[in-house]
Amino acid sequence: MNHRLNKIRDALTELGVDAFITGNPANRRYLSGFTGSAGLVVITKERAVLITDFRYLETAASEAPNFTIRDRTNYSDPIVAIYDVLKEAGVANVAVESEALTLAEFDKWKQAFSGMTLVPTSGIVENLRTIKDEEEVSMIKQAIRITEAAFDHLLSIIRPGICELDIAIAFETFIRRQGAVPAFDTIVASGTRGALPHGKATEKRIAAGEMVTLDIGVCYGGYCSDITRTIAVGHPSDQMRDIYEVVLRAQQTAIQQLKPGMTAQELDSVSRAVIAQAGYAQYTHRASGHSFGLNVHERPNLSISDTSVIEEGMVLTIEPGIYLKDIGGVRIEDNVLVTTNGCERLTSTNAELIILPV
Repeated sequence: MNHRLNKIRDALTELGVDAFITGNPANRRYLSGFTGSAGLVVITKERAVLITDFRYLETAASEAPNFTIRDRTNYSDPIVAIYDVLKEAGVANVAVESEALTLAEFDKWKQAFSGMTLVPTSGIVENLRTIKDEEEVSMIKQAIRITEAAFDHLLSIIRPGICELDIAIAFETFIRRQGAVPAFDTIVASGTRGALPHGKATEKRIAAGEMVTLDIGVCYGGYCSDITRTIAVGHPSDQMRDIYEVVLRAQQTAIQQLKPGMTAQELDSVSRAVIAQAGYAQYTHRASGHSFGLNVHERPNLSISDTSVIEEGMVLTIEPGIYLKDIGGVRIEDNVLVTTNGCERLTSTNAELIILPV
């Protein structure tokens, strides 16, 4: 974790501040390695302190060896514990995360940190997290392998008459036996419900001839996966088959053209153009992918409004889709690692249309 501390300190120098505070679970884990559910990280130019309570002291000591562990149990308020750390370090300016504090909390902190100036910031750690190191990529690959094994298992049980909820339960049961948990609410959307981009599993039973969208992901070792496949249970209609081919072409084109230096907006436009050319421009989603890691949705977002530059080391989903109300929908999502000249496809599951026998 030392290289991450060095990067955050470089960011503090650029901002002209003496210290940084975060209680964001993902940022806290990224900087310290601590997996407990309660804790605050304070980083100064010389010190790295993790403040937690008696429940996690042993865990913190083992998981965050580069940090001094401070027990907040005897403090009436964790703010006082933070203030003591900052005061000991002789801090004058403190960076805080705007997204993590309400206005009321910010005012409370200003009053508590007597003689110090609070500097609202945004994305200090999140920007560092956009580029994954080898250890992070390895964990993401393991999460993907578990997800793909679960997908293969689902293919063996999906048939006409099974309900969407049973599929979601089967997925969760399988991954928990592999030491993973769901990264998000499992999406199982069959038939006309496929037109719902985030159609969570219901008691609807699958009928022969319907398409089923499975958006599945796990969290393993803190890192996520996010994969979508749309399959057919029996032979689908010609219209749905055509839609599938358009989405697959859009997705593959985006993967082929992805390269560092282009913007998220530009990559989004690649798949969007293929869909528009096929006559489905008004039936696509607002974004065609996103980054992920410790969270299933991270920066950048592959959308028409995100001008972030794509860089080597980013891990992205490429997931264009077409959604027709009262008819159905198709989304195909793969995970890729941005490389020097393009990208490495991390998912190995076949993206061609799978038609299950009935």
